[in-house]
Amino acid sequence: MAVGREDVEILKPRIDKREYRRIVLRNSLQVLLISDLDTDKCAASMNVGVGSFCDPDGIEGLAHFLEHMLFYASEKYPLEDSYSKYITEHGGSTNAFTASEMTNYYFDVNSDCFEEALDRFAQFFIKPLMSADATMREIKAVDSENQKNLLSDAWRMNQLQKHLSLESHPYHKFSTGNWDTLDVRPKAKGVDIRQELLKFYEDKYSANLMHLVVYSKESLDKIQCLVEDKFQEIRNSDRSRFQFPGQPCTSEHLQLQILVRAVPIKQGHKLRIVWPITPSILHYKEGPCRYLGHLIGHEGEGSLFYVLKKLGWATGLFAGEGVWTSEFSFFNVVIDLTDAGQDRMQDIVGLLFKYIQLLQQSGVCKWIFDELSAVCETGFHYQDKISPIDYVVNISSNMQIYPPKDWLVGSLLPLDFNPAIIQKILNELSPENVRIFWESKKFEGLTDKVEPWYGTAYSIEKVSSSTIQAWMSSAPNENLHLPAPNVFIPKDLSIKNAQEEVKFPVLLRKSSYSKLWYKPDTVFSTPKAYVKIDFNCPHAGNSPETEVLADLFAQLLVDYLNEYAYYARVAGLLYGISHTDSGFEVTLVGYNHKLKILLETIIDKIVKFEVKPDRFSVIKEMVIKDYQNFKFQQPYQQAMYYCSLILKDQTRSWVERLDVLPHLNVEDLTKFAPMMLSQAFLECYIAGNIEREEAETMVQHVEDVFFKGPNPICRPLFPSQFLTNRVVKLERGMNYCYSKEGLNPSDENSALVHYIQVHQDDFILNVKLQLFALVAKQPAFHELRSVEQLGYITVLMQRNDSGICGVQFIIQSTVKGPAHIDSRVEAFLKMFESKLYEMTNDEFKSNVNALIDMKLEKHKNLREESRFYWREITDGTLKFDRREAEVAALKKLTQQELIEFFNENVKVGATRKKTLSVQVHGNQHLAEYHSQKSEAVKPNTIQIDDIFSFRRSQPLYGSFRGGIGHVKL
Repeated sequence: MAVGREDVEILKPRIDKREYRRIVLRNSLQVLLISDLDTDKCAASMNVGVGSFCDPDGIEGLAHFLEHMLFYASEKYPLEDSYSKYITEHGGSTNAFTASEMTNYYFDVNSDCFEEALDRFAQFFIKPLMSADATMREIKAVDSENQKNLLSDAWRMNQLQKHLSLESHPYHKFSTGNWDTLDVRPKAKGVDIRQELLKFYEDKYSANLMHLVVYSKESLDKIQCLVEDKFQEIRNSDRSRFQFPGQPCTSEHLQLQILVRAVPIKQGHKLRIVWPITPSILHYKEGPCRYLGHLIGHEGEGSLFYVLKKLGWATGLFAGEGVWTSEFSFFNVVIDLTDAGQDRMQDIVGLLFKYIQLLQQSGVCKWIFDELSAVCETGFHYQDKISPIDYVVNISSNMQIYPPKDWLVGSLLPLDFNPAIIQKILNELSPENVRIFWESKKFEGLTDKVEPWYGTAYSIEKVSSSTIQAWMSSAPNENLHLPAPNVFIPKDLSIKNAQEEVKFPVLLRKSSYSKLWYKPDTVFSTPKAYVKIDFNCPHAGNSPETEVLADLFAQLLVDYLNEYAYYARVAGLLYGISHTDSGFEVTLVGYNHKLKILLETIIDKIVKFEVKPDRFSVIKEMVIKDYQNFKFQQPYQQAMYYCSLILKDQTRSWVERLDVLPHLNVEDLTKFAPMMLSQAFLECYIAGNIEREEAETMVQHVEDVFFKGPNPICRPLFPSQFLTNRVVKLERGMNYCYSKEGLNPSDENSALVHYIQVHQDDFILNVKLQLFALVAKQPAFHELRSVEQLGYITVLMQRNDSGICGVQFIIQSTVKGPAHIDSRVEAFLKMFESKLYEMTNDEFKSNVNALIDMKLEKHKNLREESRFYWREITDGTLKFDRREAEVAALKKLTQQELIEFFNENVKVGATRKKTLSVQVHGNQHLAEYHSQKSEAVKPNTIQIDDIFSFRRSQPLYGSFRGGIGHVKL
């Protein structure tokens, strides 16, 4: 391979202004350089062609363990975790993941310190230090990560599919690793795990198996010099690429034509129909799986999903390629079943094979391929810019798979119509080749086998082709047919001239019915728009019943619109209707050309809403299961939920909603819907490639439909009905504690949310809090996770509840109970106090500048920008110039002021400090929970026993929302 610059024409999107260059270093490392003059963040990603398939037999998870270990320290930078500290303190983030055939390491950072960050990053691939001490500690982190996944159905079912494959194929392996595979078993065999780790690294990691992407605002020549300087020392042992030939599932080993019944953790039933197929990566220009996934997964009239939905048997369907390598692949059809569908599994599989038969009879249709190809082409050329860190990860992964000209596009552009190749894959979706995985709680006690790594109960039986033929014959005779041509494909992609240079949203019109905020696109130059209409309906949140009915209303609307609006989704115009605390909101985002048509259809459906009994019962069943599954959430998610319930006034618990749900019927919703819509105020935000008059016309149309005309369905709100969002004001100098048993008795994880409430939105206080969080984030992670190994999930982050700001530690653990973790958080804060005093003036300035750079980071796309401004609108804070104002406050901030802020609000024992500790106890720590109940309450501590009694007794912060609002324009 030639060394140096290689002039390859890399296909890039039409609207992409970035510059690209491929180079190959003298150690055979392939690199893609990206120069983006507009970027605020720089990023890099190293993809190594070594994954969990390379794990030695008997040491499952070694590749994943190495991924954990590599970031600890290097010979050049020996201080443990100094890399992560440097990245965090300079506004960045870093992470890695291990896949079957690759491991990817990546980071981003503010642009002014990219060079040093890149140097630190490069050293992990040159001379990493994997100390014995860190090795033992990080095994615990890998084990904690695995503990987090043990009760996740996605992980469990994935491993079950792997388990039922050829033992000699690496697909069969358990790839995560745990305490047993990385410590207990190796020790029992006299194996030194650290030596195995070093051997694995020396033997497998070679520069010629690596692909690097570097994204910077410098010129390509400068980036090239930087990369050549930093990365050419990576050793090249000229390792040949690791290959794993052969199929993991074969008929001679009885892994095909099987029906597997499995018991999931959560409520609900699922069917996964899986076929081993020829990997479509071998034909990525022809896109066979994209074509077949498009048709089998279609949701328009005549589709498989449309029929299953009409019969009341399914609530969701996905079709497409799943796990794949260049040697093998699986095509999956995953169907979420209703209770009725669970009883009709054979009919559903029969209908699926009938649809496949229809595709065989119809032949491969050129017009469908051309339409799909056109959608993909528009999608590629007008794609939104994403964050540099996500972009480099996508591309470095592509570099291992595709030729250089296709590194950016990958398999996104199926342009070559080849019916024979599509037909070949279609023929592989046969009854002879199938694996059916059927999950339901109904199989509890009816299984005879257990998967060894996750403990999933299952049973297995053979299913012959003749059985599936019989299912096809007995399946109902429904009118399955191909989709119609897609009317939502945009034709007009022109960019409209914004008449004015508007920096922030403007209040374009205001009436007693609505407010319209408008922000034309002056930044992104894409033919896309963003529309948000928030229906504030006072009758929607009066009681648990009305909350649930409003939720059912929103979900039924989506359900009714699905077969029509699915075409819009395929064409790149997305919409959503979701229940909110004060009613519901409609969101549209995507190409602006046909957006108005979709909006008018949605509004029409809302106005003419009627309750269809058959769909009501399906949606109600789905919502009940969602509520029931709350108890299977991760304990840290439960703790965050309790924290919100304690703090946010007028919120109700999921238990209350679940209690009322079973008693609600069609008549209740039929009466409720017109009642909810009888009074409303519409908060609207329209942004993007839409002119001012168009935006006004859209909102005028919505107003006319709801509030005008001979029989208006809606009246404006009275002044007293405007909804507020109020938050509990904790008392200064007090510690509040809420303890609860984990909701899932099988879960060994406990969790803590340690929340410190500080202030109501104020620019100067905001930046002090943000600076503290920035400076403390990495030391907290290092001490509580890396050193003390309390748990894999260890986070320090800011919290903002409708403008009430604070900071929270979130930790999930199997090794220690929440009360112990709480004491370790306090110990950390004591230790951190001295670090704050020891910080040099230069370090302080460096942290301030890092935060300023983070604040001034430009929005990457219209959706990101719109979400930022919409948050200001819904919170009622309306500080659209927030970032500029906070930067101005930061520039004046002194180190002494930061120390005083810490001493008053965060320091252990501070007189103004307000702490809420929410503790969820897993089954390992129930003894601690019960003993806590009998202990005397410490001074200045309030034990919360009943959330609602507590909330009623507390003062509240004033609400920004529903008030006058301060608008700086």
